[in-house]
Amino acid sequence: MSGEVMLDELKSERIVNKVGGRFKLAALVQKRMGELLQGSRPLIENASDKTMLEIVIQEILQDKIAIEGTPAGQQSQGGDSEKVSKGEST
Repeated sequence: MSGEVMLDELKSERIVNKVGGRFKLAALVQKRMGELLQGSRPLIENASDKTMLEIVIQEILQDKIAIEGTPAGQQSQGGDSEKVSKGEST
């Protein structure tokens, strides 16, 4: 994924709606990148050739992570929790 494609994904309504809005998306990306910096393992395959931001975007798009209290892949209806919840890996 090139840098331009990655930025286009962040601007896409699909990913914004998936997490429930732009602010929640920013919070989720920030929290997950912090976890990765602290040593958490990526939840996607073939992550070694990706930047941390690319990993986080793919984790969101593949429903691997979501804002806690929001089912992965569904828009939030309320609550301000910004904890990252990780989906079941298969």
